[in-house]
Amino acid sequence: MNSMQPRIILLKEGTDTSQGVPQIVSNINACQMVVEAIRTTLGPRGMDKLIVDSKEKVTISNDGATILALLDIVHPAAKTLVDIAKSQDAEVGDGTTTVTLLAGEFMKQAKPYIEDGINSQIIIRSFRKATAFALKKIKEIEVTVKKDDPKEQRELLKKCASTSMCSKLIAYNKDFFSDMVVEAVMCLGPRMPLNMIGIKKVTGGSVTESQLVEGVAFKKTFSYAGFEMQPKNYIKPKVLSLNIELELMAERDNAECRIDNVEDYQRIVDAEWAILYNKLDLMVNSGAKIILSKLPIGDVATQYFADRDIFCAGRVAQEDLNRTVKACGGTILTTVNDIRPADMGQCDLFEEVQIGNDRYNLFKGCPKASTCTLILRGGAEQFIDETERSLHDAIMIVRRALKNDSVVAGGGAIEMELSKELRNYAKTIHGKEQLLITAYAKALEVIPRQLCENAGFDAITILNKLRQRHAQGGKWMGVDILSEDIIDNFDACVWEPSIVKRNALTAACEACCTILSIDETVKNPNSNYKAPNAMPGMIKTVDGFFNFISFAILCGIYL
Repeated sequence: MNSMQPRIILLKEGTDTSQGVPQIVSNINACQMVVEAIRTTLGPRGMDKLIVDSKEKVTISNDGATILALLDIVHPAAKTLVDIAKSQDAEVGDGTTTVTLLAGEFMKQAKPYIEDGINSQIIIRSFRKATAFALKKIKEIEVTVKKDDPKEQRELLKKCASTSMCSKLIAYNKDFFSDMVVEAVMCLGPRMPLNMIGIKKVTGGSVTESQLVEGVAFKKTFSYAGFEMQPKNYIKPKVLSLNIELELMAERDNAECRIDNVEDYQRIVDAEWAILYNKLDLMVNSGAKIILSKLPIGDVATQYFADRDIFCAGRVAQEDLNRTVKACGGTILTTVNDIRPADMGQCDLFEEVQIGNDRYNLFKGCPKASTCTLILRGGAEQFIDETERSLHDAIMIVRRALKNDSVVAGGGAIEMELSKELRNYAKTIHGKEQLLITAYAKALEVIPRQLCENAGFDAITILNKLRQRHAQGGKWMGVDILSEDIIDNFDACVWEPSIVKRNALTAACEACCTILSIDETVKNPNSNYKAPNAMPGMIKTVDGFFNFISFAILCGIYL
């Protein structure tokens, strides 16, 4: 009977399993490959990456989150770096490359200790302790800017936006765009909703021809010939927003209407026109001067409105229509039978202007909600796309700086100061944690070192100077990209909101700890997979095990 004892296998045939120290090292190596892909994009002298996807779409960017999202990483552990870059981008908008580099460097410093047999839980505990100490130090040394002085606050926001754009394609126009970004954020209400900032892209012209519209702007929609007869400028007009199709309805497929004389046919046609004209009369009588609709507005309605000095636009994008309603007031109506004054919005000025090869409808002086629109210009589509991503990061930074009015110096200054403090703190701890916290402190130096390498400087010399000056009390000394030396970056106005650094350290530490805590990876094959040449008595799944038991009982075989 022993020969009939089946071999029980809980995992499917072909399942790949690996565990232990080799698995942790393998995950660290995979993450290192991801870090190497974006390492050279850090800082003002960082390089750009050109990425071509499966649809032959070309993207040129040096934004860490954008690059990682387009790389299509398949390694399960390395995807953690993509997640932390996305979280950094969503939370604070900038520092996506920084958080990825820090996470990779933390793992790199932990790797030799893992190979030497130190339990990963000791490393995780030490790194979390070091992170908590670093966050405490940031809280102590950050500089709070006074909100009482609007001029001083505005200068702070401009410097934060300018620092964010230093490493982007638009770095040479950072002063121009930093003013625009600050104006855009200051236009918003106290809650600063990001969806109230619209961004439109117009190919052609110089990048400095980009403009900020304090209100709503959207591209002119498809229109019929009568559109040119409509006025294009109004002062304090009433705005009516609709979700109604203002043209003769097409017949339904397979619809049938049997008539036996010409008079009945004429009555049907007259009824159709009467319904349409009744709708148009109700809208004209409401007093609205601007009529917007998500659905098409036909040629008859367009000419009808033109004869009465009313502007209309059909096929307006849902996003633009919603933003117009939020800004000007009113509601999006699905019927015109009962139009009330409260259903209509109003703005101070409406005009249609030519921007590049396109015409744009502008709503200015919107009373209900503070909103604005950025119209970006540029010679190439890829350049405009990267400009949009850069401005998004800068807008997020300015919003965070308004909500959290504390800043630290960038350019590697804060990382070097934290590294010095952590080395001193490690000397007060005994045991293995002393080595691990020192390794954490060394990992923080990856930011100034990479800034130097990307700029072509001698990283060893610069780092040695920084260590010396920080030991002497120069807590804001960082890398000076312009003179290939070190400088007080706080006096040089290289400022970053402290929340960017706090979030980067927290996310990088958690990603590192997550990778270090994984000691086994199980890859399950396709559920329809069948093991080749399987023995009759071999059980491949738990369900198969119960099936085999049932079969054995039926046959009178007792195992």
